[in-house]
Amino acid sequence: MSTDRRPVVFVHGLWLHADSWSPWVELFRDSGYDAEAPGWPGDSASAEETRAQPQRVAGVGIDAVVDHYAELIRALPMPPILVGHSFGGLIVQRLLGENLGAAAVALDPAPIKGVIYLPPSSLRVASIALRNPANRGRAVALDRAQFRYGFGNALTERESDELFARWAIPSPGRPLFEAAVANFNPSSPARVDTGNAGRGPLLLTLGGRDHTVAPAIVRTTARLYRRSPAVTELREYPDRGHSLGIDAGWRTIADDVLAWLKARGF
Repeated sequence: MSTDRRPVVFVHGLWLHADSWSPWVELFRDSGYDAEAPGWPGDSASAEETRAQPQRVAGVGIDAVVDHYAELIRALPMPPILVGHSFGGLIVQRLLGENLGAAAVALDPAPIKGVIYLPPSSLRVASIALRNPANRGRAVALDRAQFRYGFGNALTERESDELFARWAIPSPGRPLFEAAVANFNPSSPARVDTGNAGRGPLLLTLGGRDHTVAPAIVRTTARLYRRSPAVTELREYPDRGHSLGIDAGWRTIADDVLAWLKARGF
């Protein structure tokens, strides 16, 4: 990576391959950043390869993902901007709270420790893994209908199916189990240092029609940062679902993120 361009690290969440960030990576590079989207531990180079080898991601938990990205970040020439979606949004909040990023953007982020109430739609999506305790050590895949409910409910069925065919992958069930018991575990890997006064700015976004990370989750997350004087902003997209970063309207979100970063001096 170039030493004079600000690095940007994109972090995907469950059930999407890192290549789903490709349009963002290209846009950010064209906008003057050194952008990359590394996968989670065990992810293969493509969605197709990851689907063919689901055992490689089985059992990976939140701490392992954070450590994986922290190692990559420490090799960069300067602290990066971190952009994460869903569980990737939880990951970038942890990294920012540990002062490993210059700024972070969490798109529809998975619930961190301290978020108590999970709306029924979010529980329905999480139950895909949680209904079987053995899934803690397994890779879990969505079928087309589950993807439609969790990601593509604000889209046409055709667009949802196209995104499913292009980007959907099996993902470890363990992060969902860890998040489910976070508020009963003092050392939960879903714990974020929301009180860190010296961290960089954070932008949280929510989709008003998101079934997977319902709006109440992100609003509660934003409130957990109130005791820190560091910048935390919340932006709402009332008509968007969990696919807001990968569907046909991704550019609106990306342009807003770029404008927010520029306004913050990045």
